Amino acid sequence: MAQLTVEVLGTGCKKCQQLEANAKAAIAHLNLEAKVSHITDPMKIAERGVMKTPALVVNGQLVSQGKVPTPEQIQPLLAVD
Repeated sequence: MAQLTVEVLGTGCKKCQQLEANAKAAIAHLNLEAKVSHITDPMKIAERGVMKTPALVVNGQLVSQGKVPTPEQIQPLLAVD
């Protein structure tokens, strides 16, 4: 199985940091192994077509933007086959 990759896109604001913490909590709750990264470069964020931060990308797919989902809301977004 390919490794799960989770990216938080945002400039490092409090909401961005909370989204990263929530994503890590969701990963831990599901006992998943994932590579989590935080992209703060505005140009790299814009290149991905993200207009609102914070944003969450799972395995290259944008799954949330402009809000901070709870760990419980993030868990189903991490589902991998």
